[in-house]
Amino acid sequence: MHTTTYQQDLSIIESRDGSHTIRHAQLEETYHSMHGALKESEYVYIQQGFDALIASEVRILEIGFGTGLNVALTYEAALKQRKKVFFDSIEAYPIASDMVAMLNYKSLLRAQASAIFDELHSCLWEQDVAFHQLFSLKKRHSELAQAMLPEAYYDLVYYDAFAPSKQPEMWDISLLEKVVQSMKEGGILVTYCAQGQFKRNLKALGLDVETLDGPPPKKEMVRARKLGIKSDE
Repeated sequence: MHTTTYQQDLSIIESRDGSHTIRHAQLEETYHSMHGALKESEYVYIQQGFDALIASEVRILEIGFGTGLNVALTYEAALKQRKKVFFDSIEAYPIASDMVAMLNYKSLLRAQASAIFDELHSCLWEQDVAFHQLFSLKKRHSELAQAMLPEAYYDLVYYDAFAPSKQPEMWDISLLEKVVQSMKEGGILVTYCAQGQFKRNLKALGLDVETLDGPPPKKEMVRARKLGIKSDE
């Protein structure tokens, strides 16, 4: 899809917790849950993902930078928990700066994350940018299919693509295998999606799949952990 056409399909709407999300008209899909964009991101990616890691140094891969909300919330959590975070985020269609300026996240985030929110979007792509001694971000302007991912590198994956019914290619087992190969042994993948075929694909790739309660009122979400390779002994 051409970038200009993509931007024309986007509009900002308010979710039920008062936080903004973006609607894609052609896909008839929103970037977050309409029940609460902020609540969904906090619950799925921070509480069930970032908070589940006990390591003091964390390498994160995000599939879908989108509005930057997951990155901003992770920045807050990293500073609060004193975890050193190296964050890589892949995005094929960055949203325009004028739309970023209209998002209301800065009024909802803690002061430190609010202060750097605009820069999360305006900082250079394909470069490691340090926002704090505990947090650096590298945005990658690419389709996941074309992105080169290091093997056995990431502790945590935020899988935040559009739903399988809207963007099925993003949930194909071939792409999921690429992501799984980039995860360390014991690494975690979290996503709002709990589709049956998606869970079967993760299990086929050797992950231990948990179906957790979703952010209310959504019933379910998924957290999956990469298991170690069993020996033949």
